[in-house]
Amino acid sequence: MTKENENNSHPSSFRDQILRDLEELKAKRAAEQPEDVAHVVKQQVVEEVGVAETRPTDPEAREVVKIDRLAFPKSYVTEDGQETEEETVHLEEEQIVLPAVEPIQEKPVSVEPVEEPAVAPAAIEELLPPLEVEPVSQAPQQELQNTVERNLEELRNLVAASSANLPEPLEARPSDPVEAELAQDTTGSSPVLTEDTLPELPKEDFPAVREDNLEETIVAPKPPRVATSQAVVPTSQPRRRTHSKHKRKKQDKTAKRIVSVVMSLVIVALLATGIFGYVWVKSNLEPVNAQATETIQVEIPEGSSTLEIGKILVEHKLIKNATVFNYYSKIKSYNNFHSGFYNLTQSMSVDDIAKALQESGTPTAQNEPAGKILVVEGYTLNQIAQAVTLNAMTDDPNDTTPFTAEQFMATVTNPDFINRMVAAYPNLFASLPAADSGVLYQLEGYLFPAVYEYEEATTMEDIVSQMIAAMDARLQPYYETIAAKNLTVNEVLTLASLVEKEGSTDEDRRNIASVFFNRLNAEMPLQSNIAILYAQGKLGQETTLEEDTNIDTSIESPYNIYWRTGLMPGPVDSPSLSAIEATINANQTEYYYFVADVTTGTVYFATTIEEHDQNVATYVNAHLE
Repeated sequence: MTKENENNSHPSSFRDQILRDLEELKAKRAAEQPEDVAHVVKQQVVEEVGVAETRPTDPEAREVVKIDRLAFPKSYVTEDGQETEEETVHLEEEQIVLPAVEPIQEKPVSVEPVEEPAVAPAAIEELLPPLEVEPVSQAPQQELQNTVERNLEELRNLVAASSANLPEPLEARPSDPVEAELAQDTTGSSPVLTEDTLPELPKEDFPAVREDNLEETIVAPKPPRVATSQAVVPTSQPRRRTHSKHKRKKQDKTAKRIVSVVMSLVIVALLATGIFGYVWVKSNLEPVNAQATETIQVEIPEGSSTLEIGKILVEHKLIKNATVFNYYSKIKSYNNFHSGFYNLTQSMSVDDIAKALQESGTPTAQNEPAGKILVVEGYTLNQIAQAVTLNAMTDDPNDTTPFTAEQFMATVTNPDFINRMVAAYPNLFASLPAADSGVLYQLEGYLFPAVYEYEEATTMEDIVSQMIAAMDARLQPYYETIAAKNLTVNEVLTLASLVEKEGSTDEDRRNIASVFFNRLNAEMPLQSNIAILYAQGKLGQETTLEEDTNIDTSIESPYNIYWRTGLMPGPVDSPSLSAIEATINANQTEYYYFVADVTTGTVYFATTIEEHDQNVATYVNAHLE
């Protein structure tokens, strides 16, 4: 037999033998299991292999099978019968012609025994990957069955992988014996394997393949390579990194959210604390009972600190908090509280109580007051005489006191009373002008403007004594300073009485005091209309601008300081503590003139007479009718 005949007969004989064995196995399986189960197995094999169940019956016919994008090593057989492997070829849309196989019936059929092939089949080796199979004659029947089943399963996997996962041609792979035979030259005697000529194997005759036996006798084929155009599934490492990155972002976002919440809570807490503190302080500054009318008498011991005074007031339920009173007094510069007995009410605010404690208390305890007398800053004795007749405890203008103006004037001009006061307050009255010094009233300017209480048993001398005591108490801190400046108390009070009427702000008053001191040092007349009005008896009365500009400066009086140099013999009104302090602590300037704007009250200062005249023309004369 020629080589060509051998190549042609080998596949057929060996295949027939395999088919017979398969038929026998199928018959045994079919006898052991119901027909429907066998049918299901058949259908599964048919679907997996994807080969037609019927084939042409002509034994001479050839069936063409198309194989798309399979790569096989190409080999040649030399003349001496040795196989040579040269290269790997890609089969794409090539045709491999194989002998046709008769169709396999669904039911088991008997197959007549045929002779075993003398030569190894080449056609079936072209379809299967390299197998490690022992000769059939030497292996048991069960091993043959397992081997065939594993080969068929591998073939199904190979066909399925080539058709589903390899849309593009694969790269050349290392040579394989079976693939080399499949890739033999079509001009030879061996059949050419193509997609059209790939034989269809009968699926219904394939028994169930056991995966555990497949690995025993068959070499696993090389996994098909994935085309470069196919999407690559990301590895687990990038997933973990992506998950870790997402987790970090989520943690950062959570951390930022926590920080924002914490900061918001802190800001809200600070705002709430500030608002609460403001409300709390404001509440502690308000009266304990705004509707209270009962008077509470307290005693402030001599030498008490502000905090100690606050504690005393808290004990008598006059204020709510001693610490607030202490700091409030320091902020407002209320540092001249005096000892003594005070009659206070719960309807008074902290500010009202602090101001009341700056006035001199009585040396002895007093009963509940029957009324109050108000003395305003800048009042003259004549004006104070009218004030003592009005009860300032109520808003009723017709509510009067038991005192009269005549009683008051009689008391302040009584020499015996004055002598008793001089003896009682030596520092205050050390420079008191004499009765024949030209003053209208000796005690003019020595009564401190404030609110004074009286009882049913209070006399007029008691009222005037309280006013003198209050002035002495206010000047106690300044007696040494006054002496150090080579001034007397009478000179300070005299200048302060002018400053009180000429200026309204503390800064203006210090500058006005500097003008008076500069003119006194230059032996210039003070030229203040306030002293002229006092001499005329008009001070405290309302006057027009024309009356002020046309004031009679030629009046003969010791208070006419338009032509006379130096000071008046004494004060012309009762100055406030602000005017007294401005006089004692006057600014150092070069001003010699000043004039106030009659419409706004602003004071303009000048160094020369020319500047002053211009200011008078602008701010005074321009408003004359």
